Amino acid sequence: MTDRHLSFEFFPPKTPEGRDKLRATHQHLARFQPEFFSVTYGAGGSTRDHTRDIVLEIQQSGSSASPHLSFGGDSKEAVIALLESYRDAGIRRIVALRGDLPSGMGGMAQLVYANQLVGFIREHFGDTFELLVACYPEIHPQAESYDRDIYWLGQKLQAGANRAITQYFYNPDAYFYYVEQCQKAGIDQPIIPGIMPITNFQNLVRFSDSCGADIPRWIRQRLKQFGDDSASIKAFGLEVVTGLCEKLLAGGAPGLHFYTMNQAETCAALCRNLGFVES
Repeated sequence: MTDRHLSFEFFPPKTPEGRDKLRATHQHLARFQPEFFSVTYGAGGSTRDHTRDIVLEIQQSGSSASPHLSFGGDSKEAVIALLESYRDAGIRRIVALRGDLPSGMGGMAQLVYANQLVGFIREHFGDTFELLVACYPEIHPQAESYDRDIYWLGQKLQAGANRAITQYFYNPDAYFYYVEQCQKAGIDQPIIPGIMPITNFQNLVRFSDSCGADIPRWIRQRLKQFGDDSASIKAFGLEVVTGLCEKLLAGGAPGLHFYTMNQAETCAALCRNLGFVES
């Protein structure tokens, strides 16, 4: 399984206890020798310093860290300075995103689209960084249409992005059809499936409703049936997501990117089920 891409995503914790837990999660998942660990960037750059600190700590531990980046409320000079600090720390991969504005910022910030951010990074840093961008097999909730959403992914890649990571989904056919349509549109860069483990029904519904990811009715009904039985939810989720990943890899997906929610146990179980070897 070493020829398959593997990566994990973290978010910056808000408390010292959360930071300690994240360190333990990183140490656990690092045994699978992933290509990288990515760290998210809050709306409007609200977690910028926390993101940077965690990225640098992961990088210094011997793992490869990949910060998420968007403009948010920052100036061009501030973004360049942040990228320079990443470059100087040996970071060689950036996840470039449009990002979201937090409520209340009003006219203080402006959305810079991911293709513009990719172009900006290439202009100022050449090929220093590998650049990854986001994409949506079930289509971005704000997209004008299916075809236009694919068009905008193409714009990100033409601007200089190397690969794309998808929003999570539970229907493998949505991914395969999306990749097929991207190829017809001239996109040949790798599209890595994003995978969300299932451990909590209410959280999953909330996340999915906010980002436009579809929970198939049969999964939703089964999870609802378990009620507060967390052990059954986790067991069912492990079975469903393992099957999803097996179908994706068997169908030619270049690898997997796990949205860990800073939890190690389920992601580690999924990796073992899929044949990723611990060191």
